[in-house]
Amino acid sequence: MQQDKDTALDLQQIRQEIDQVDEHIQQLLNQRAKLAETVAKAKFASETNPIFYRPEREAQVLRKVMERNTGPLSNETVARLFREIMSACLALEAPQSIAFLGPVGTFTQAAAIKHFGQDAITKPIASIDEVFREVESGSAHYGVVPVENSSEGVVNHTLDCFKASHLHVIGEVELPIHHQFLISSNTRKDSIKQIYAHQQTLAQCRHWLDAHYPGVERVALSSNAEAARRIKNEWHSAAIASDVAAQIYELEILHANIEDNPENTTRFLVIGREKAAKSGHDKTSLLISAHDKAGALLEILAPFAKHNITLTSIETRPALPEKWAYVFFIDLKGHVEDDNVKHALDEIRPHVKELRVLGSYPIAVL
Repeated sequence: MQQDKDTALDLQQIRQEIDQVDEHIQQLLNQRAKLAETVAKAKFASETNPIFYRPEREAQVLRKVMERNTGPLSNETVARLFREIMSACLALEAPQSIAFLGPVGTFTQAAAIKHFGQDAITKPIASIDEVFREVESGSAHYGVVPVENSSEGVVNHTLDCFKASHLHVIGEVELPIHHQFLISSNTRKDSIKQIYAHQQTLAQCRHWLDAHYPGVERVALSSNAEAARRIKNEWHSAAIASDVAAQIYELEILHANIEDNPENTTRFLVIGREKAAKSGHDKTSLLISAHDKAGALLEILAPFAKHNITLTSIETRPALPEKWAYVFFIDLKGHVEDDNVKHALDEIRPHVKELRVLGSYPIAVL
């Protein structure tokens, strides 16, 4: 009995200490928020068109958070908490509108929230090229678009949009992709005749579908969220979408995580009208149009090797309307202001039709 009493007293004391810590955290959060408001006033007073979101600054803060973390919370957990703190403070300075490939409930929206936090204003847009136009016109501060999937490769539509746009890449987001097999309250589980999903999603779940629903028609739609929306009032269909879409459209997850590759990840790019400064751990994306001659690609690649620059991706797209002409999309480690990157680009430019820096930006922290 005495031991139980002592345990109860210990728990009561611990809870009191937790309450004290919570109170201190709350005071510090509001102190930080007031400083953010002060920053906003200073920017409005000194700048004509102030920029409030600084991707390089956020990346540096998150890296410091992870470096000084001593646990027991993981580095990623602590960084996610600070992401939300920064999101709330940025909303006090100036709410940021983020265009994403919609509708509501897509993985692109999840990527936008992961990067900008819950306090950003996310705007669903019908197509990737319209996301670009939304940002170019100033109707949205930034945009988030998918660029490649670890299982299915690049999103060609996004690369093609860069050829005609002068927006800058200012960030990247890596999002683990888990696909859920969804049904509605009206669905007859033993009478499923159609399965809706985006074309890439159907490809990423091909083997699972072959094993569990052979012979069932697979219908490609514009997005997984549209697939989830469509089955709400159908009794003979199912959808593949995210758990977020399941919540939004009030659907049941009949089978969870059905992707063929458990390491399935999609990379998204954040686009904006201004450039990002150096963060100390950056990546640069290039668009290069080469001359139609032997050794053209070698002339492009050799300077990168000479200046010890690591390339992380090389993709090729037709340079329409020219026939048999191509442009290269290249990602490399480093910032365009780094000396070795500058020297390499200076050596490449005389040998190509066009070399455009799409953006230098912080490597994804989370």
